[in-house]
Amino acid sequence: MSPFVGTSAALAAMLDVLRQVSRCEAPVLIEGETGTGKELAARAVHYGGARRDGPFVPINCGAIPDALVESELFGHERGAFTDAREKRAGLVAAARGGTLLLDEVDALSAKAQVTLLRFLQDQRYRPVGTPREQRADVRVIAAANRPLDALAAAGEFRADLLYRLKIMHLVLPPLRERSGDIALLAQHFVARFAAQYGLPPKAFAADALGWLAAQRWPGNVRELESWVHRAFVMAEDGVITLDAAPPTHGAARDLASFAAAKAEAVNRFERDYLSRALELGQGCVTRAARLAGKERRAFGKLLKKHGLAHGAASLDSPG
Repeated sequence: MSPFVGTSAALAAMLDVLRQVSRCEAPVLIEGETGTGKELAARAVHYGGARRDGPFVPINCGAIPDALVESELFGHERGAFTDAREKRAGLVAAARGGTLLLDEVDALSAKAQVTLLRFLQDQRYRPVGTPREQRADVRVIAAANRPLDALAAAGEFRADLLYRLKIMHLVLPPLRERSGDIALLAQHFVARFAAQYGLPPKAFAADALGWLAAQRWPGNVRELESWVHRAFVMAEDGVITLDAAPPTHGAARDLASFAAAKAEAVNRFERDYLSRALELGQGCVTRAARLAGKERRAFGKLLKKHGLAHGAASLDSPG
């Protein structure tokens, strides 16, 4: 079963390539913007391949100090350097028989790139502090946020290392290119958070789903997940509205989008209209609903949607 949620053509094309990549043992380069699910794809390659029963070991290349790259990858002997108080196996040894994910490989320094290139040539390495050469047994998957071709052309990434990593290539589509998947993902996240918190699922207001579909989501699936998480926690009465979770700075409105502009205009109109009706009704919900020509219960739901119910309720009277 695919760990990815969606039915878009862009996602389907990517999944076809992922299945092909899983069937071989060659190194893989996974590229995609931040938040598109590169580690998720790497795990799918691992668990869909012959090494599924072996370990899956991820390493964040951007978080390793340059001086410790060899030690982290290949391990070290006791006393090999300051603070090496005991012998320690590296991540290559930990991934034996399985897969080693080199996440954020584009963050490696020039020196670290040389170290990695030497290892990829024949999968042989020496733990720091020992002359004994060891043979690795790992499948290497690299992941990058930035296109390595462009970095290599700019002289920021070794071309010979790129050729070693990019034998198989998988590109993850950004969320903005996955037409129709945003609503499916949002509902998937709601179901997951409902199970996590032991709460009944919550539904999206129509304008909220329209707004979500109209966003660019530069942080991709991770940003959408964060928005839904916050909206789920803040939503009242089982309905997720735009007021439940204000837009993040990253999810900037697409000014050219009709759906987004309409959702914003409707939201603003409703809030202004309700505030004016309450003012004319002197805070009485029943009177304000009558002035608006709305049934009281429906009017009350609109007040809750726009966060106006609390102040009005204290002034309400049965007349």
